Amino acid sequence: MGIKGKVDKMVVLACEECSRRNYTTTKNKKTIKERLELKKYCPFCKKATVHKETK
Repeated sequence: MGIKGKVDKMVVLACEECSRRNYTTTKNKKTIKERLELKKYCPFCKKATVHKETK
């Protein structure tokens, strides 16, 4: 779900190593077509890993 009247949509980010869903963020679907990849801290792996957008 996004904010009403906006193009931004909520997306969930999952850790590449342990596959746990740790973060949520927003992205503008008109300007960013591909899936997000951010380097974030994973509290389960206890290190910074790449987090990818999931469904």
